[in-house]
Formats: sequence, structure tokens, C-alpha cells
Amino acid sequence: MQQPRDTRRRAALGRLLLAALASAAGAVRATSETADAGGWRALAAGGAAILLRHAATVPGIGDPPGFRLDACSTQRNLSDAGRAQAQRFGAALRARNVRIDEVLSSRWCRCLDTARLIGAMAPVQPFAPLDSFFEDRRTAPEQTAAIGRYLAALGTRNALLVTHMVNIQALAGQSVSMGEALVVRTDPAAPHAVRLMGRLRVD
Repeated sequence: MQQPRDTRRRAALGRLLLAALASAAGAVRATSETADAGGWRALAAGGAAILLRHAATVPGIGDPPGFRLDACSTQRNLSDAGRAQAQRFGAALRARNVRIDEVLSSRWCRCLDTARLIGAMAPVQPFAPLDSFFEDRRTAPEQTAAIGRYLAALGTRNALLVTHMVNIQALAGQSVSMGEALVVRTDPAAPHAVRLMGRLRVD
């Protein structure tokens, strides 16, 4: 009789574990949906910026030695999946009727391509402060301050800024995946700091 009782006990414990895992997964989904909703609401209200890490690239870290900004073939570029990812991001913005007044991008080809593939909401403007400082962090404080000044002057406009993970981390203190974005606005009490309003994930 002992064996059936042990079997029932293990089955009961298994059901409890599955229930706990399901509950945890639900909590993660709810947190993600809440964060995303906050970002969409901020954009609907205006005066917010989307800090988007460029879409998915071919495998690699940084760029090949000797890469040049004026030669995309020397850089790490978007993969086919990344190009489709950028298009889906644009489709998600249009589906929600998000107004984008300005589009600024790092001068790296993977960022410019991401911005262009999202769709012509506004002309894509190369903006040097959004350039990657992965290879040389000495310019990080100056670039980050320049982006902060730009955001502080947004007023009621919405902007899309396509950049790199290191730039987003320096400005907002958050990590993002390729093709993932933070929605931020400046804090009136500290104009050169940013407040995280939400994350945007379209995949």
C-alpha cells in the first residue's frame, strides 16, 4: 500500500509545481503587457521618444576590423530576419496610429536600414550622438548628454531614435534586445534624465 500513496503524493506535488509555473508565466506575461501598455499610452499622449535598438543582425559582436561608416559592406548588417522585424515594428506603430514627428538614427547602416524599413513616418535623419561607442567609450558622456538635450526639447512631439544597446544603456540604464525599444520622456524635475514609460516588443 505504500507505493500507491507515494505515487499519489508525487502526482500531487507535480500538479502543484505545474500550477506554480503557470502562475509565474502568467505574472511575467502580465508584467510585460503592462509595461508595453504604458509605452503605447505615453506615445498617444505625445512628448515621448522611442529608443529602439536596431533590428536583428547577422551573427557577430561590434563590427569587423577596419569597418567604415561610408561602406555598409564593411559593417555588421541586418539579417533577413532583422529586415522583417523592422517592418513588423513599423506595422505595429501604424496599427496603433502612433504619431512619429521625427526619426533620428545612428549613422551605422544597420540602424539607418532599420529606420527606413519601419516606414516613412518622417524623413530619417542621421544623428551622430546616436552612433555606437562600443569600440571607444571616451565619447559616451558627450553623446549621452546630447541625446538628453534633444529629448528635453521635444515638447509635445514624438520621436523615434534608432541606436545601439550601449547608447540605450548609458541613457536609460536598461538593456534591450535587438529590435526592442524603450519609450521614455524627460523628467521635469531633472530635464537631462529620462523616465522609462514602457517597453515595446513586437515579436
